[in-house]
Amino acid sequence: MVNADASDSIGDRLAQVARNGAPGLLALLFVLLTLAPYNFPGSAQLMPPLALMAVFHWGVYRPDLLPAPLAFVLGLLQDILSGGPLGMWAAMFFLVLVVMTYQRRFFLGKKFVVEWLGFALVTPVVFFAIWLIGSFYVGAFVDPGALVVQAVVTAAFYPVMSWLMSAVRRLVGGI
Repeated sequence: MVNADASDSIGDRLAQVARNGAPGLLALLFVLLTLAPYNFPGSAQLMPPLALMAVFHWGVYRPDLLPAPLAFVLGLLQDILSGGPLGMWAAMFFLVLVVMTYQRRFFLGKKFVVEWLGFALVTPVVFFAIWLIGSFYVGAFVDPGALVVQAVVTAAFYPVMSWLMSAVRRLVGGI
């Protein structure tokens, strides 16, 4: 016969593991959704890097649940699956997470518009770096037009994704 206390303890531990893994799994899902083939013209240029939003959000609210090495690995996966320069998104995810972890005190307790403005300021910096790395990678000046549009779409889409991640954060018992 199984001890009821032991099974509750195992169930509690499994639930805790699931809650703690939720941010990483959500970010992984975002990487896959970003790179999924969509059947409309220009989808690759318009699809925002959803995992960037996750890295920013979790860097502010629960960096303990999305550590920098995991952000780096998620970025590597995005690099590999996208066929872009290896390490490009890995470096961006890592740097954004580290910066947001150090800046989190500024964002905590503020209205959402401050968080959104922070993301709107980080986004063009990330996309400029992506453009720069991409230009060096191909050995030519890359037209930044598509990246500018993608950066605007990314910043505009953040509130929806932040709402979703906030719901997950409440489930995992975060701030």
